Amino acid sequence: MKRIAIVGGGLAGLSAAYELQRNGHSFTLFEQSNRLGGIVDTLRQDGFVIERGPDGWVTEKPWARELAIELGLEDELITSNDHERVTWVLQQGKLLPMPDNMRMMVPENVDTILHSPLFSEGARNAYIAEEQRADELKAAAPTQDESVASFIERHFGEEVLRVIGAPLLGGVFGGDVHQLSVRAVMPAFVQMEREYGSLIRGLAAKKAQRGDRPASPVFTSLKTGTGTLVERMAATLSDASIRMNAEVEQIERTRNGWSIDGEPFDHLMMALPVHHAARLLAKTDARMVELIVQPTSSAVIVGFGYLPGTAPVTPKGFGFLSPEGESCRLLAATFSDQKYTHRVPEGGKSLRAFFGGEEAEALQQESDETIIAAATCEMEKVLGPLPHSAIAFARRLPSSLPQYGVGHGERMSELQERVNMLGALHLLGNGYRGVGLPDLIRDGRAAARELLAS
Repeated sequence: MKRIAIVGGGLAGLSAAYELQRNGHSFTLFEQSNRLGGIVDTLRQDGFVIERGPDGWVTEKPWARELAIELGLEDELITSNDHERVTWVLQQGKLLPMPDNMRMMVPENVDTILHSPLFSEGARNAYIAEEQRADELKAAAPTQDESVASFIERHFGEEVLRVIGAPLLGGVFGGDVHQLSVRAVMPAFVQMEREYGSLIRGLAAKKAQRGDRPASPVFTSLKTGTGTLVERMAATLSDASIRMNAEVEQIERTRNGWSIDGEPFDHLMMALPVHHAARLLAKTDARMVELIVQPTSSAVIVGFGYLPGTAPVTPKGFGFLSPEGESCRLLAATFSDQKYTHRVPEGGKSLRAFFGGEEAEALQQESDETIIAAATCEMEKVLGPLPHSAIAFARRLPSSLPQYGVGHGERMSELQERVNMLGALHLLGNGYRGVGLPDLIRDGRAAARELLAS
């Protein structure tokens, strides 16, 4: 039986371990911290369920839901309250609603844009023109990758990019839309452009194909939080296979496989953030390491829980975005108890605030008290005075969000070629083939299955 090392116990590494375990194959998982799951972590206290990381996943990607059902969590599955879904955008200090029935910055029907106070007449005209320019846009679709900013500006102009495009994508990737690869970040829209030219026409066609069937809820989570998925997977693993608080110092390629701090293994599943993976593989293949290395951005999440009787009033909807240039330093905020059920005791309230980019970087070394005070101040700029919360926490996620730059797909193809040449190696994690929870689960399990079949 192959001796398999998994370095990193985040969601991708844990998913690989789970798949190996359920197929009866032994492994050794090295995790430098005292817990598994990486950024996935749920706080449960006094009737509150507050996520310290991702609060769910995109419903249309099936792999997280499939795993939850496999783990006996079908009764735990909940979907976002889309009947009350409103995303607010801060504009000149005021919260304005995004129009209904939009997928990111694209409306299913341009009529929803025409009376929106969020956009100027110029932006509304750009939306109207996009549908009319369908043939032109299809003919001019680039054959090479381009930035997200370039793609959105070609279709809708600079204002739409600034007001909703950049904030929406910043909430997921925390990155610069002028650097992010549209093919890596928005592949469905790139395909839509190839087929229809106009993204508005493309969404309308998808809606027509759906017919009378209602659209799937946008997000899915678990009643007791996403952390339950991690905990249930971890519970299936043999204690003898897991080494906690075990930071790997040295990895070397050997004639027969790999040496992990002097211990021999036949196969390595590297499931660390890209900068850590590159450091440990530095002596293995210089070009491979060049391809692994990519810019990353940091994030800070601040969570609040308010008891019944002290809960602040928030606007209807899921939360707000704060575009660059507004007075609020936050990237976004979520009204968690309005996005999902089962998040607070009856009459309570849960809010989450997000710092990204340079703001998050500047806060990494600050105390929890300083970060919580900063988040409270920024939230109050938008929501007005807030009462004292019963629960408040800050979570720093340094260099946690890889930036899929223009040409990411080509780099990943070359990287996979180098990995194949080297052999006995899988690279897992959010630096390669997707950043969402379903992507990481799919990646880890697929790698394990491939290894079992070889």
